Amino acid sequence: MTSPQFTVKEIWRYPVKSMQGERLSETVLTAGGIPLDRGWAVRDEATQTIVGAKKIAGLLNCSARYIEGSNAGAVPHVEITLPDGNAVRSDDDKVHTALSDALDQSVTLWPLQPANNKEHYRTKNAPEDMEAEMRAIFALEPGEPLPDFSAFPPDILGELMEFATPLGTYFDAFPLDILTEASLRHLQTLTPDSILDIRRFRPNIVVGDNADTIGLEETSWVGRSVTLGKATVDAVMECPRCIMTTRAQGELPRDAAIMRAMVAHTAQNLSVYCNIAKAGRVTEGDSVALA
Repeated sequence: MTSPQFTVKEIWRYPVKSMQGERLSETVLTAGGIPLDRGWAVRDEATQTIVGAKKIAGLLNCSARYIEGSNAGAVPHVEITLPDGNAVRSDDDKVHTALSDALDQSVTLWPLQPANNKEHYRTKNAPEDMEAEMRAIFALEPGEPLPDFSAFPPDILGELMEFATPLGTYFDAFPLDILTEASLRHLQTLTPDSILDIRRFRPNIVVGDNADTIGLEETSWVGRSVTLGKATVDAVMECPRCIMTTRAQGELPRDAAIMRAMVAHTAQNLSVYCNIAKAGRVTEGDSVALA
């Protein structure tokens, strides 16, 4: 049987953490991933902590794009389209009020800050019952186990115990996430009535193939080097999935069946987290090869 040929199907970046993103036809992967990915995030003013759609579901119903030629320090300004269709720019004095009204809670919008600004990234007012908090974030039912976090490198896990995101970034953990269509097809066999739109999983790179492969293809990539166009990445670990995959967004309904299937059949993982080993240009249609 001929092995499938893998190619870069889609490239995505997300100007604002947890908002809808921009599809790119090409990019240059750098040590920090796709340039300007997660360049902005919102802060929950009640807790003074950077948050995403794990906590504020309405973020998924906003979309964002960068404004060319603008400058907000480390990143350009963004224009955000709110759920009601109105748009607001990050350089508008009313942006915080507009977002707070749209999300029905007090938030502020922040561009990336320097890594040494630890107070900006620090998790404040941590809950007393951390296990209950984690079970809510990962949408677990009674009796279902928490994801296995032992695959996280100790330095990253330690950082995430203290900070909302890795210092100097608004990533959940790693600079790049790769998802194969083979895995989506596999999950679809487990949840035949679910709409498994890419937006539920928010990858940076979607990898297609020429054989309609079905299976958790990228799980076998962990620990290996993956060449995407002119770039090379190291697949570090599978990506644990949280409540965001089940949330309603746009025309996609809330769907708890997706999480039940992943808990039962994929150890609650889907896609792989990666570090960039060699910078280089990646274009839709480029070949994907394993070493």
